[in-house]
Amino acid sequence: MIKNKPEVLAPAGTMEKLKVAIDYGADAVYIGGDAYGLRSRAGNFSFAEMAEGAAYAHAHQAKVYVAANIVAHEGDIQGAGDYFRQVRDHHIDAVIVSDPSLIEIAITQAPGLAVHLSTQASATNWETLKFWQDLGLERIVLAREVGLDEIKEIRKHTDIEIEAFIHGAMCIGYSGRCVLSNHMGLRDANRGGCAQNCRWKYDLYEMPVLGDKTELLGENADGKVEDFSMSAVDMAMIEHIPELIEAGVNSLKIEGRMKTVHYVSTVSNVYHKAVSDYCADPVNYQLDEALVDELWKVAQREMSTGFYFNTPTADDELFGKRRKRPQFKFIGQVLAYDAQAQVVTVQQRNNFGIGDQIEFYGPNFTHYHQTVTELFDEDDLAIERAPHAMQVVHFNCPYPVQTGDFIRAQAIEKPARVQR
Repeated sequence: MIKNKPEVLAPAGTMEKLKVAIDYGADAVYIGGDAYGLRSRAGNFSFAEMAEGAAYAHAHQAKVYVAANIVAHEGDIQGAGDYFRQVRDHHIDAVIVSDPSLIEIAITQAPGLAVHLSTQASATNWETLKFWQDLGLERIVLAREVGLDEIKEIRKHTDIEIEAFIHGAMCIGYSGRCVLSNHMGLRDANRGGCAQNCRWKYDLYEMPVLGDKTELLGENADGKVEDFSMSAVDMAMIEHIPELIEAGVNSLKIEGRMKTVHYVSTVSNVYHKAVSDYCADPVNYQLDEALVDELWKVAQREMSTGFYFNTPTADDELFGKRRKRPQFKFIGQVLAYDAQAQVVTVQQRNNFGIGDQIEFYGPNFTHYHQTVTELFDEDDLAIERAPHAMQVVHFNCPYPVQTGDFIRAQAIEKPARVQR
């Protein structure tokens, strides 16, 4: 049994996502406040909401961290001391900061508040980690560009806590230092306004010589122009949990504060089970392929191992024609279950109806499959489909589902994984 079990750290863009992440196995969540964060469009938390989220987390033996990781410009640090004191006094477990001025303010003006170094600070070597540790930081979130062998070397020389991203979107820029959003949309990515220009579709043109015609590149054999993209595939380290733990990573971080409860619940569930299984019996541990399949149910793009084992190649970018990805739909949440009548009451999140193949899933990796054969609205009237957002419906269900369980549509197809 592994004594130093790492935490699974999940994103929480809203209060609902915070509670869902914890219910589905996350040991900690990270959120944004009303200031100093890099997700201006996420459902950022007020101080009262921070207190509510912290109370829920602590009641479930989990922690809450607040991201305050902007690159500060002139005027951005005004009021930071009061902000960090409020965060501390509302029982948040730590703040995640990148700017040295904000780090100093948090340490000196909000004593007792733990400070973690954000990945935005691009820490990539053990000397840097010791520097920040000597200044009073408790944890370093490594840059995404750090490989597994480098993590092992860092651990040999330091005892500070290490946090590393192990799942989610990869940035085309060096640890979030892309300036495309500033250049093309006048939206400052490092102050919370990233337009995600790398996810846009682009046409690639050959640079013309004087007098020559500009030609559009990327035509396939049929004469059709393929989209050219700077979009990176996503990271997924589910197949390498033992290596991460043995390398000394203390916190396994999942990206995605702006993603759905479907994503947050599924990914938290998967990594919680993988970590628990390995730590319970590392000698006999084998990855359950069902965990890999589960991640494909919420995948937006192909998946790779990022920088952990090698420098990414063209295979880790979505150049040209978009490759296949899974087609799953999050359709509802269980509100109640009548075991005697075998009837489930559901709050709809996406259109579904009679004939659909559905899957119930819940914490601790419970799954049930069935076909919807009948459907009734709140007035007990038979209906063919539930097309209205948040509509409450009920139908027969022979499985012992639980309040809070989620429902998704059955897979249409499953893509091939990017092999490493």
